[in-house]
Amino acid sequence: MRRFTVAALTAAATLGTVLAAAPAEAHGGRPALGLENCAANACHFDVPAGTYDVTVRLGGESAASTKVTGETRRTLLAETATEAGRPVFRSFTVNVRTPEGEPTGADGTPGLDLVIGGAAPALADIRVTPAKRARQIFLVGDSTVCDQPGDPYSGWGQQLPQYLRKGASVANYADSGESTVSYLADPRLWATVQPQIRRGDLVLIQLAHNDKQTDGATYRANLETLVAGVREKGGRPVLVTPIVRRWFNADGTLNNGTALLVNGLGVDHPAVTREVAAAGGVPLIDLTAKTKALVESLGTEGSKALYLYNEKRDNTHTSVHGATVYAGLVRDELVAQGLVPEGRTRVG
Repeated sequence: MRRFTVAALTAAATLGTVLAAAPAEAHGGRPALGLENCAANACHFDVPAGTYDVTVRLGGESAASTKVTGETRRTLLAETATEAGRPVFRSFTVNVRTPEGEPTGADGTPGLDLVIGGAAPALADIRVTPAKRARQIFLVGDSTVCDQPGDPYSGWGQQLPQYLRKGASVANYADSGESTVSYLADPRLWATVQPQIRRGDLVLIQLAHNDKQTDGATYRANLETLVAGVREKGGRPVLVTPIVRRWFNADGTLNNGTALLVNGLGVDHPAVTREVAAAGGVPLIDLTAKTKALVESLGTEGSKALYLYNEKRDNTHTSVHGATVYAGLVRDELVAQGLVPEGRTRVG
């Protein structure tokens, strides 16, 4: 498989995002970042860490349905149906980093790796170029947010990219098992994220599930430290209350400490998060309230599909379906609060 150099990538950036119908051609004597890097519904681009715009032309002579995932199982483009003979263009922006998934996990494969899937995948063309003026959305969180490395697990941050327009890239630094205490203490986590924040970047913070023995004053102070650290760099912090645990009462409600993330010391994590947001003028996504309403509306049986109850008897971690639904709730709030524009970019 032919691979690209950094010089070739820079030259290819001048191609723009509108693709011709013909296959990828040489540009300036150097190979374009195109289909020659794809085989058997997988594409590999030998590029350094950074942020890249990807534009695809989907469809063919027959009706098709195509989905694009990349790196550590991130959904970058939701399943897209195309009619026979009527190709469509879609674009997204992707963050390439090492480690490519959880910050304390394996490094993964260097470069950008994409998988072309779906019910009937049809990739007609592809271009990858360095992103210009991309806005990063950093995620600080735990296992319910992170890029989970293996099925059937998925964090909502892993599914968020499919909802965003080109020009907005998700840099998911959520990590399994982390509390506010450990996230601030581990140099691979907050000390790695904060220096990367640029003016205007969003930083979504959801930490609570593992603060089981964190007292209220410490939990509050840790959230305030994260908020201050984002603002110090010119970024925009967004506090996110934790997703509920699927732990029902006999009356079909989730009105209990296990479901609503009240820890063993009696600290009500969502309540403290709301208070910190209100006191500091920080945008808040009340994901606890939103997931509670959804889970209760689905009931004890219908809500199982959101979590890994059927597979693992797990009422904390989400399935791909659940993570996708919860990522949609996050996107809706980001749009409603004017933090990201609505809709995806369509090219052509």
